[in-house]
Amino acid sequence: MNNPVELIQHLHAKTDALKAEMAKRIVGQDEIIRQIFTAILSRGHTLLVGVPGLAKTLMIKTLADALDLSFSRIQFTPDLMPSDILGSEILDQNRQFKFVKGPVFAHIVLADEINRTPPKTQSALLEAMQEKRVTVAGRDFRLEEPFFVLATQNPIEQEGTYPLPEAQLDRFMFSLYVDYPGFDEEVEIVNRTTGHAEAEVKPVMTRDEILAFQQLVRQIPVAPNVVEYAVRLARKTRPGRDEAPDIIRQYVRYGAGPRASQYLVLGAKAHALLDGKASPDIEDIRAVAEPVLRHRILRNYKAEAEGLDEREIIRQLL
Repeated sequence: MNNPVELIQHLHAKTDALKAEMAKRIVGQDEIIRQIFTAILSRGHTLLVGVPGLAKTLMIKTLADALDLSFSRIQFTPDLMPSDILGSEILDQNRQFKFVKGPVFAHIVLADEINRTPPKTQSALLEAMQEKRVTVAGRDFRLEEPFFVLATQNPIEQEGTYPLPEAQLDRFMFSLYVDYPGFDEEVEIVNRTTGHAEAEVKPVMTRDEILAFQQLVRQIPVAPNVVEYAVRLARKTRPGRDEAPDIIRQYVRYGAGPRASQYLVLGAKAHALLDGKASPDIEDIRAVAEPVLRHRILRNYKAEAEGLDEREIIRQLL
């Protein structure tokens, strides 16, 4: 299927099928699921922030099942070593060194509570995210595409954690906030999870289809005014710039770098394709602005004292 128009129509049909399969296990969270899939299509990674018990692990495992991709979960702890993620060499029966692959060798990797492990182990995963390969004992091993990392953080319990530095946070395309379900949704969750039946999720896409959709995202055209809007939006988050509005000057220490502009455009492309459009517009940029910019804006003490969070700053900026 080489015709871009046919590919767009095919993606739209497959997205509807994906929603139906996800709904068998996941109640609500439609926007979060869409944004995660947007990141996958854009070849980006996602940071998921939310309290325990909101089905983050189940959501990602269900997504991997529906996309027919391999899945691994890494529980980050203070004693986790880089070799526990990447793999290590062992002596086999013939006294030859053999490389045993770690859990990072999967299509979808869930890094649970990534801020629970020291920087040395964090950086091992982040290098794999950036380079799409790992180096062990001087040998390079490529990670099979598609490769997607979803890291989780608990926003309320920070004792004994190792917060990700801004330079490492910048490697994540999206930062998504998972909120509590509504009353009716929570009733449905309880009814589903306290019974004996477990829904079976069927694959609706193949690996080759996902790779083709990722290539399509890179190929679709973007109007110059849309690219300029994305760049202007990212530049307005930098308090030292002349174009920065008052809210940025008053409440922000550091703004988003050039990678934000790139992810705004890539995210807008994928967002447009999921809506069946052949090219993104400014509304698509605005739709992905919050998850792209949220973890790239560093608030100052005045914003923290007044209880002004990054999401509100971005909404006022938009």
